[in-house]
Amino acid sequence: MERAAMLSKAVYLNSKSPELAWLLFKRVLSSPISASSSFFETSLQSIPLIARILTTAKMHPQIDHLYQLLLSQHRDFAHPSGFALVRALADLGLFENAISQFRSLRDRFPNDPPDISFYNFLLRCSLKESRVDFVIWLYKDMVFAGVNPQTYTFNLLIRALCEMGYLENAREVFDKMSEKGCNPNEFSLGLLVRGYCRAGLHYRGIELLDEMRSSGAVPNRVAYNTVISSLCGEGQTGEAEKLVERMREVGLSPDIVTFNCRIAALCKSGQILEASRIFRDMQIDEELGLPQPNTITYNLMLEGFCNEGMFEESKALFDSMKKSETHLTMESYNIWLLGLVRSGKLLEARLILNEMVEKSIKPNLYSYNILIYGLCKYGMFSDARSIIGLMRDSGVAPDTVSYSTLLHGYCCRGKILESNYVLREMIQVGCFPNMYTCNILLHSLWKEGKASEAEELLQKMNERGYGLDNVTCNTVINGLCKSGNLDKAIEIVSGMWTHGSASLGNLGNSFICLFDIGNNGMKCLPDSITYATIISWLCKAGRVDEAKKKLLEMIGKKLSPDSLIFDTFIHSYCKQGKLSSAFRVLKEMEKKGCNKSLRTYNSLIQGLSSKNQIFEIYGLMEEMKEKGIFPNVYTYNNIISCLSEGGKLKDATSLLDEMLQKGISPNIYTFRILIGAFFKACDFGAAQELFEIALSLCGHKESLYSFMFNELLTGGETSKAKELFEAALDRSLALKNFLYRDLIERLCKDGKLDDASFILHKMMDKQYRFDPASFMSVIDGLGKSGNKHAADEFAEKMMEMASETDINQHENKIIRGRSNNDDERDWHKIVHRNDGSGIAQKTLKRVLKGWGQGSISTSQPQKFSTHDCWDGVA
Repeated sequence: MERAAMLSKAVYLNSKSPELAWLLFKRVLSSPISASSSFFETSLQSIPLIARILTTAKMHPQIDHLYQLLLSQHRDFAHPSGFALVRALADLGLFENAISQFRSLRDRFPNDPPDISFYNFLLRCSLKESRVDFVIWLYKDMVFAGVNPQTYTFNLLIRALCEMGYLENAREVFDKMSEKGCNPNEFSLGLLVRGYCRAGLHYRGIELLDEMRSSGAVPNRVAYNTVISSLCGEGQTGEAEKLVERMREVGLSPDIVTFNCRIAALCKSGQILEASRIFRDMQIDEELGLPQPNTITYNLMLEGFCNEGMFEESKALFDSMKKSETHLTMESYNIWLLGLVRSGKLLEARLILNEMVEKSIKPNLYSYNILIYGLCKYGMFSDARSIIGLMRDSGVAPDTVSYSTLLHGYCCRGKILESNYVLREMIQVGCFPNMYTCNILLHSLWKEGKASEAEELLQKMNERGYGLDNVTCNTVINGLCKSGNLDKAIEIVSGMWTHGSASLGNLGNSFICLFDIGNNGMKCLPDSITYATIISWLCKAGRVDEAKKKLLEMIGKKLSPDSLIFDTFIHSYCKQGKLSSAFRVLKEMEKKGCNKSLRTYNSLIQGLSSKNQIFEIYGLMEEMKEKGIFPNVYTYNNIISCLSEGGKLKDATSLLDEMLQKGISPNIYTFRILIGAFFKACDFGAAQELFEIALSLCGHKESLYSFMFNELLTGGETSKAKELFEAALDRSLALKNFLYRDLIERLCKDGKLDDASFILHKMMDKQYRFDPASFMSVIDGLGKSGNKHAADEFAEKMMEMASETDINQHENKIIRGRSNNDDERDWHKIVHRNDGSGIAQKTLKRVLKGWGQGSISTSQPQKFSTHDCWDGVA
């Protein structure tokens, strides 16, 4: 006995040296002294200790050796020590090893099973590990071994059967418990009722409660509360109320748990007004004996109001909680913080954080992360960074969620450089990226077209042992499609069915080492998002036949296409003008039980619009109205376009009025359609009125001004075009889309040299950089009229501007690696034209002297790559 105690002590003292502890245990157990029965009994206590040491050190081969060593001892020791090792391994989380060794022990000692407490322990571990299949095996082994189960054993079995969906078998076990001398208790009933409710079989749960009542047994509140909560969650509040009354009939007064279950379920299903009514009754109706709301009740209602966007109600409730100070907790503050952030009230959220500190309710990590999320959502990154500093000052260390939220905000705004700084800081403080962080970066890099950096990031993820998930694979597939490598993406999808995420090795990153045939959970098989991505890009590329094959492949793999995939086909066919094919897909979509969405209708209306089938369009609009699907601006734009093309301008403008009445804001494209149609009909007055309306609704946008200007110029309204162009210059709008050269040439042609000169001077005063060729018609006109001084001044300015243009153009060519002969500017052609006047050539020769060349900058921007942040990280 003393030697065994010394063994335990020696093993414990050497626990920091696992190899030495194992060597010591193995030698002592193999020595002759270990043959004594007293040594066996006492040394049993060393088995959990040596098992924990080997498990912590990940010495798994030694664990298997330990098992074989124990079995090699005398039978009287091998049997209890083997089961002791099974218990120890299960406690340490090595459940698969425990199962394997337990099966081996039962084969070795078939007539000497462990007691019922050991079976209960394994049953409990099996449920914890979601291995309900092993629960069934254990129960059968108990029956064959003649071990009598307890009520607790049956409860574990009922729970396992319910989780597997074997409700009939669970009911059979429940009914036969009494035959085995184990009467069902309140937990047995509660487990079975919960199983029925989770399967949506509320009526079966109610029937079971009624049977219990008929047999003289009174079901407990837990069973009733379970059914009530489930009924409320399904929106069956009437049935829930009836069940509450039946509780009272059997002498069970609904307690606070009952009411909280009802309120929680109602809030979750969006029935906030019904939940509010019950909450109010609990507060004021003491005569009915209703329980008073507790902290959980208040928090449930506060969260319900916030989730539904009922800001005034949630604020009033929170203020009342602050006033009473009875029900105000950290959770209450966090719920309110999230509500404020979702409502965009970031200043108030920041003040609440200060208030928490004043009231000695120290904000926790979740509190700070809520505020970081809100600030990043609205692009207030410097404030979000300051919150991270505040966290450190308050003794709260930012976690992966804090940094990932900030990083996600930067990535969504395309701020790759800033996101890299966050990543570097994150790693430097020892907060290492998780799978979610890496997927954010990966998505951002593909979005920015940085394919090589994305692939390098994948390599870094592989080197650091990140198991790629479906989000990663789908991000890579979408990125490849976006970057034009559609065939490579298709190849990866095909490979995923065999190799899972290892199929990404086709990118050249040697990911085949990630493939583990024994780990089906990490195989990353293609899902509906994968196929939706591939099908969408195939349709965009016009490869609809290949997309159809992918759809068939998807169905063959037991993946059901959703409305989005069907919409993709409908949109593609409508865009190609194949309306009959689009409607065939629509019928198939309806057969599969997929509902038509606004996107479906918009695609069909666009297709019908291209064919001028206005009556069919109106039919679809009526159908949308019946289904409660509201049209948007794109719906109206398609119909307005169809009507305008057909010359039905009165109907088209009436739709504009209808949009405004329904609160649907027209966009710039709406007005461009209508203005263009009125110009085509030579109704310039109506076009001008629409332009004024467009400015009031859409603002003074360059696209509106340039479109109206170009239409006026094309329609011969030179004077109005000039006025509009001057207004655009006054607003400093960009000139890229204005046909200003045509305006200047037309003014010169009409003999309005002063107006043309004024336009040029105004453009120069505003410091616009415009085409130097714009000067030529004015120079020619001034030369012909004898105003050589003014012509020379314009020519000098033209040469100066042309010189700057050439230098910038030359720099761009060098940067892009293009030849010097590419993209010759129009002004070169005009200068060297030969129209008989010779004025341009003569004028230019006088100012050629002093033409400078300038220099080309050789400085390069500093490079900063995402994968650089990972260097030196273990």
